[in-house]
Amino acid sequence: MNPALRLLYLGLAWLMVGLGVVGAFLPILPTTPFLLLAAGLFARASPRLEQWLLNHRVFGASLRLWREKGAISRRAKTTAVSLMAASFALFCYFGSPSPLLAASVAIAMVLPALFILTRPAE
Repeated sequence: MNPALRLLYLGLAWLMVGLGVVGAFLPILPTTPFLLLAAGLFARASPRLEQWLLNHRVFGASLRLWREKGAISRRAKTTAVSLMAASFALFCYFGSPSPLLAASVAIAMVLPALFILTRPAE
């Protein structure tokens, strides 16, 4: 592989890992999609780092589950959908949005929730 391209992949992978770690602490930022991207980028640039991420004590199980079965754990599904619902409720309570804005935000939250809920569970 071209060394410049490898460095680009590695840089992007580490950026995705960083965003994923931040997402573990901020409810508005997702964790797993960034880590899935990181695993894919590491696979191209450094199989050793890909294995490190897939075997990570905290993040590895969900990444392997997704990669092997396209599944999301029941706990992760429950947590994600519950936080989305709570976020929407807080948005409506504190933001007093117009009906059109509330409907737009609801649709923007329901679509990912449906995606999550329709994945296989483990």
